[in-house]
Amino acid sequence: MDRMALDADPVAVLRRWEDSGAVWRVLNRRDDRVTVVLYQCTGGEEVDRFTSTDPALLRFLGDRRSSED
Repeated sequence: MDRMALDADPVAVLRRWEDSGAVWRVLNRRDDRVTVVLYQCTGGEEVDRFTSTDPALLRFLGDRRSSED
Protein backbone atom coordinates (compact mmCIF):
# COMPACT_ATOMS: atom_id res chain seq x y z
CA MET A 1 0.00 0.00 0.00
CA ASP A 2 1.16 3.52 -0.77
CA ARG A 3 2.45 5.06 2.43
CA MET A 4 1.09 8.45 1.40
CA ALA A 5 -2.44 7.04 1.45
CA LEU A 6 -2.02 6.56 5.19
CA ASP A 7 -1.58 10.28 5.87
CA ALA A 8 -4.52 12.60 5.28
CA ASP A 9 -2.34 15.76 5.38
CA PRO A 10 0.10 15.89 2.45
CA VAL A 11 1.45 19.28 3.58
CA ALA A 12 2.48 17.73 6.90
CA VAL A 13 4.15 14.89 5.01
CA LEU A 14 6.23 17.30 2.93
CA ARG A 15 7.16 19.40 5.97
CA ARG A 16 8.31 16.30 7.86
CA TRP A 17 10.22 15.17 4.77
CA GLU A 18 12.02 18.52 4.54
CA ASP A 19 12.66 18.63 8.30
CA SER A 20 14.39 15.27 8.06
CA GLY A 21 16.71 16.64 5.36
CA ALA A 22 15.17 14.66 2.52
CA VAL A 23 14.12 16.03 -0.88
CA TRP A 24 10.78 16.17 -2.67
CA ARG A 25 10.14 17.20 -6.26
CA VAL A 26 7.01 17.97 -8.26
CA LEU A 27 6.81 15.42 -11.05
CA ASN A 28 3.61 16.64 -12.70
CA ARG A 29 1.35 19.61 -12.08
CA ARG A 30 -2.06 20.51 -13.46
CA ASP A 31 -4.49 23.19 -12.33
CA ASP A 32 -6.20 20.94 -9.79
CA ARG A 33 -3.73 18.09 -9.24
CA VAL A 34 -0.07 17.53 -8.45
CA THR A 35 2.21 14.48 -8.32
CA VAL A 36 5.09 14.73 -5.85
CA VAL A 37 8.05 12.35 -5.63
CA LEU A 38 9.90 11.80 -2.35
CA TYR A 39 13.64 11.14 -2.56
CA GLN A 40 16.34 10.09 -0.13
CA CYS A 41 18.36 12.83 1.58
CA THR A 42 20.90 12.67 -1.24
CA GLY A 43 18.13 13.47 -3.73
CA GLY A 44 19.03 10.40 -5.77
CA GLU A 45 16.81 7.42 -5.09
CA GLU A 46 13.01 7.64 -5.19
CA VAL A 47 11.38 6.47 -1.99
CA ASP A 48 7.70 7.15 -2.69
CA ARG A 49 5.32 9.30 -4.72
CA PHE A 50 1.76 10.52 -4.43
CA THR A 51 -0.83 12.44 -6.41
CA SER A 52 -3.18 14.84 -4.68
CA THR A 53 -5.92 17.36 -5.39
CA ASP A 54 -5.73 18.80 -1.86
CA PRO A 55 -6.13 22.61 -2.14
CA ALA A 56 -3.90 23.16 0.91
CA LEU A 57 -1.10 21.20 -0.78
CA LEU A 58 -1.49 23.15 -4.02
CA ARG A 59 -1.23 26.42 -2.04
CA PHE A 60 1.78 25.13 -0.07
CA LEU A 61 3.63 24.20 -3.25
CA GLY A 62 2.77 27.38 -5.11
CA ASP A 63 5.20 27.63 -8.03
CA ARG A 64 7.94 25.59 -6.36
CA ARG A 65 9.29 22.60 -8.25
CA SER A 66 11.10 21.04 -5.27
CA SER A 67 12.00 21.36 -1.61
CA GLU A 68 15.24 22.90 -2.82
CA ASP A 69 13.45 25.98 -4.24
